[in-house]
Amino acid sequence: MTTLRRNLKNTVNNYTDIQCKVREATCNEPWGPATTVMTEIADATYSVVEFAEIMTILWKRLNDHGKNWRHVYKALLVLDYIIKRGSERVAQQCKEQIYSLLTLQDFRFVDKDGKDQGASVREKARQLVTLL
Repeated sequence: MTTLRRNLKNTVNNYTDIQCKVREATCNEPWGPATTVMTEIADATYSVVEFAEIMTILWKRLNDHGKNWRHVYKALLVLDYIIKRGSERVAQQCKEQIYSLLTLQDFRFVDKDGKDQGASVREKARQLVTLL
């Protein structure tokens, strides 16, 4: 059902193929992004147009909060991957937007069972800031 809803949103919002891949990689499903999809995203960062499309979706995901904590965490995972394997522009833009990553070091979300889901976001944000 979730995949169907995502596909509908992709169509309604007229997302490009690469934007759909970024949305897939950063979805709320409880598993990590597929390496094959992240590799496609990293390769696409060498295209000026696709780079802009990728980063727009990633920054949007990084600004999610609350129950969408997985969007944030997975966006950080994708960023880490494409900083290391994609165009140099990714790292350059992340350095320019370092404040956004720094604020994620204070990310908080406790689920209904009392588990601090924000801990993984905080740790990954710290790792990315150190990497940059």
